[in-house]
Amino acid sequence: MPWDSTELRVTSIYKDSSNISCDHKLIAGEDGNTSVIQPTYQGNRLYYISDESGYYNIYRAGYKESVLPMSYDFGGAAPGWALGQQGFCFMPGNDGRLVAQYSKDGNSVLIVADVSDGDAPAKDIKEYSGSKDNLPMMFGSVIPGSDNDVYFVGGSPSVPSSIYKWNMESKTPAEVLACSSSLSFDEELISVPKQVEFPTTLGTAFGYYYAPKNGGYTCTTDDAPPLLVKAHGGPTACTGSSFNAGIQYWTSRGYAVLDVDYGGSTGYGRDYRRRLRKSWGVVDIDDVCAGAKYLVKEGLADGERLCIDGGSAGGYTTLGALAFKDVFKAGTSLYGIGDLTALAGDTHKFESRYLDGLVGAYPEEEELYKQRSPIESVDTLSCPILLLQGVEDKVVPPNQAEMMHKALLQKGIPTCLKMYEGEQHGFRKAENIEDALDSELAFYSRVFGIEGVPGMVDIEIDNL
Repeated sequence: MPWDSTELRVTSIYKDSSNISCDHKLIAGEDGNTSVIQPTYQGNRLYYISDESGYYNIYRAGYKESVLPMSYDFGGAAPGWALGQQGFCFMPGNDGRLVAQYSKDGNSVLIVADVSDGDAPAKDIKEYSGSKDNLPMMFGSVIPGSDNDVYFVGGSPSVPSSIYKWNMESKTPAEVLACSSSLSFDEELISVPKQVEFPTTLGTAFGYYYAPKNGGYTCTTDDAPPLLVKAHGGPTACTGSSFNAGIQYWTSRGYAVLDVDYGGSTGYGRDYRRRLRKSWGVVDIDDVCAGAKYLVKEGLADGERLCIDGGSAGGYTTLGALAFKDVFKAGTSLYGIGDLTALAGDTHKFESRYLDGLVGAYPEEEELYKQRSPIESVDTLSCPILLLQGVEDKVVPPNQAEMMHKALLQKGIPTCLKMYEGEQHGFRKAENIEDALDSELAFYSRVFGIEGVPGMVDIEIDNL
């Protein structure tokens, strides 16, 4: 069965005075090529999300069609990696209303529909979104309350992730019950992203474009800005438009940012998500390069000052784009993968066979792993690379960064390796997160010859 395909079965357990027996009934996924997620009961009716239509839609067991057919994905932004994810819910009691969320053009939409008739599709469908309904730009994890209240986690480009309460009848502004940060930010510092669609190898791909913005400074030239392209981790995940200090850091310092949802990302339907099947290290690299070239063509980025970064799987895409393409002038890999064969043989149990679906069966297709490993193509690397790595990383072991750094040194390519004590897969300590950002800014500033950057830290770059 493919890596993103599942079956949904219901098990009934029978017990008499002397025996216990079980009966397994297949509900969905019988073709072995369908993804079924998030089953839940409403009374005695079983609902679930399936991508059999081409999108993650909501179904009811015993009813052949989706109860709410749409050309959008329900289920939330992230793939089903963790227990407890739920992209739809029901209002309490015998209300009969289903509540769900999906994303459209970079904004979240709340949809409410009557599904009380168990033998018919949803009716009385209502949608709410954005400022017209006093909702935040992005939200998810919706749960029901009483008296038409719903609760959810959400945010916007200027508001960190928060827990909200909102009433679908009064539609008064969503109330923030708790916020992940006590900080507030001047609107003059916040770059609001615009979703862009650009041509690429397999059709079109998507991303969020952030223009440089800082009300405290004035641009004195007509030059296009430097561009930082970001490749998200996963790789079967996605990015979003909620507040991200790691992006606003760059836009407030004169950089444009393109946060790419390359082929394989969730939220754009099954065909788009499956572009990465057996094609990791091909499709994702094509898309980040295509996004950068598109913005240069549109006059939104300087083609001579293109850089790229990413963490984990995004770090692999970064290194691959630098090794196999000639688009970017510099890049930063954060705990990224340089050697796919080493990852296949030395990663944690949860992802131990993950690469079989993304690259190929291992070790049977070991040669393909080598062909797509940046560490095997050091001869084609020609631009400066910064490597940032946690010493205690068990997902992408530190030896990956050390091997890549050694190869870059031997070839004479400008490089720097920073190892962070006490950090695992993804940096958690505030001082290390800050140092990683400041080091990356200093790295690009020196590579691009940008002088006078306020507060720039010193960084030692070999071979520069």
